[in-house]
Amino acid sequence: MAAALASTHAHWSSRFAFIMAAVGSAVGLGNLWRFPFMTGQNGGSAFVLIYIGCVLLFALPVLMAELAIGRHAQQSAITSTRKMAIEAGKSGKWSIVGWVCTAAGFLVLTTYSVIAGQVMAFSAAGFAGGFAQPDGATMFYGTDGVKMLWHFGFMVLTILVVSRGLKGGIERVATILMPLFFLVLIGLTVYSLINGAAGAALTYLFAPDFSAVTGQTFIAALGQAFFSVSVASAIMITYGSYLPRDSNIGSSSVLIVSADTLVALIAGLMIFPIVFMVGMDPAAGLGLIFTALPQVFSTMPAGNFIGGAFFALAFIAALTSSISLLEATVAFVEENASFGRSMTAWLLGGFAFMIGAGAVYSEAFAGGFVDVLSGQILLPLGGFLVAVFAGWVIPKSLMRTELSHASPGLFAFFHFAVRYIVPVAIGSILVLGLDDRFNAGRLGAMVGLG
Repeated sequence: MAAALASTHAHWSSRFAFIMAAVGSAVGLGNLWRFPFMTGQNGGSAFVLIYIGCVLLFALPVLMAELAIGRHAQQSAITSTRKMAIEAGKSGKWSIVGWVCTAAGFLVLTTYSVIAGQVMAFSAAGFAGGFAQPDGATMFYGTDGVKMLWHFGFMVLTILVVSRGLKGGIERVATILMPLFFLVLIGLTVYSLINGAAGAALTYLFAPDFSAVTGQTFIAALGQAFFSVSVASAIMITYGSYLPRDSNIGSSSVLIVSADTLVALIAGLMIFPIVFMVGMDPAAGLGLIFTALPQVFSTMPAGNFIGGAFFALAFIAALTSSISLLEATVAFVEENASFGRSMTAWLLGGFAFMIGAGAVYSEAFAGGFVDVLSGQILLPLGGFLVAVFAGWVIPKSLMRTELSHASPGLFAFFHFAVRYIVPVAIGSILVLGLDDRFNAGRLGAMVGLG
């Protein structure tokens, strides 16, 4: 059965398609919203430097491990971890690594879709002239019934893409939307730098003040960096399973984390000039994107168009991330059931929609139970398990074979990191996350999406 699955497993049509899909998964609402306000809450540019260090030290090795695991087994996260463990002479129960990651990603999807629906509503409000008045956008997202419709619409879009498969759905959308995303991002950033307080924003982002750094700053940067690259949610194992055998995992991983970090920095250059121009609080959190910015757009020349474009940008980021979240679960069920891809996508997407519906009517449900379970327990636990699995369960020789393109120095760093550095760091996130010290707001569970 496993051999048959591997032989018919789909593959990316090109490296460009894989990079666009992987970057689209990593670049999510967290880059456009959470990274700027985390920067504001944790000392500005000092946080940025610590964050970049955490990306290189912690997120990059785990990303390389997940892509290698998926590429070797050519199956879903759960099946891949079971297969590799058995090949290594270890218990098939190590598939718990895949189970935890898959459950985490699916739970994130349920509430992520609700926030993404609000992004869709605000984009429509902008292009329809809803930002002409400070509270004009609320008519597009004012009641629970309307919120449910936007949540439903976003989830349907996600299901439609995933149901069409790797090449007909995921690849096609990623190769069209991600170049458009970068084009809109650059355009809005140039506009913001020209018309806003560019000097204050540049100083804030790139002139470090380490006097504001505390131990909590490192924890916040570590959490943001780890989750920002879409690891520990079964996505990158699944996407890695679609890689051909001759792909260079090391260079692709570096490119993915570089693009993800660059988007986060550019997002800061897009948002902070406007923030400082009007005297807003850079650490305003969720209110910054859904309350403060729409009020600013209402006073700006061409504010409706700029606001609509900004939320359209966020919509693209949300959609490419949600596609990857659903795909990770669909891939496993499709391997083990006879429903077919389309039916599997609709069943799982419908289930995610129903869980997310609870978030529409209950803030405590979304920001409490689901957020804590996915963001503060399952995602850190999944990252910890992936590092232990790659560093201690799978033989070093097998990992070296999968990372054969990596230089001796890069591989030595990778293996040392997944054995010793990452488990300690992610273990710290897991313990402190339970104390709710770095996961802020409803998107705390989805910073890797990121």
